[in-house]
Amino acid sequence: MEIGIKKKLRYVLRNILVKKCSILVIIGKGRIGMLEDYREIVKLLKNQKKTIATMESCTGGGVVNCITDIEGASEVLRFSAVTYSNEAKVKMGVDKEVIDQYTVYSQEVADQMSYVISQFADSDYGVGITGMLNCIDPANSQPEKRNMVYLSIYDRENNCFYRNCIQVHQFVREKNKETVIQEVGKMLLSIL
Repeated sequence: MEIGIKKKLRYVLRNILVKKCSILVIIGKGRIGMLEDYREIVKLLKNQKKTIATMESCTGGGVVNCITDIEGASEVLRFSAVTYSNEAKVKMGVDKEVIDQYTVYSQEVADQMSYVISQFADSDYGVGITGMLNCIDPANSQPEKRNMVYLSIYDRENNCFYRNCIQVHQFVREKNKETVIQEVGKMLLSIL
């Protein structure tokens, strides 16, 4: 009798897991889908013999983590910096006057980040990410910019920026970071 109960329990658990996976697919890509996007990004960069560098703030290196999860990333990744503080951004070459004029949470700073990292690393593409992920930053108090994240990809060959600004709504920072990282992946796929 106990064996029958264990079989039923395994059957129920398997069905729950299958349904849960189906729900995840419907709701969003999740980590696996995101890695597939980044696998394609690395493949496209390799095929085009292009390189990339990232300067991330609020995502804390999440984009470069996705890139380095892919075999062959060393062929395309030149450099990455997590510049969480204003001081770190300035040390990497972001103009302090731009931060002071537009705030650290701005498209102008994201553009500087993507440009500076591309130049620093001598890469074809530079990614800059700055913003707030559902938090209050006492060092950079701008309530109107709460939950806004600014994305910039600098294309050295064409000397142009691809920009996006997204608002994140989750109460969990990890989910907001995932949303931003997915959006950067979509941007890169559309550019490449």
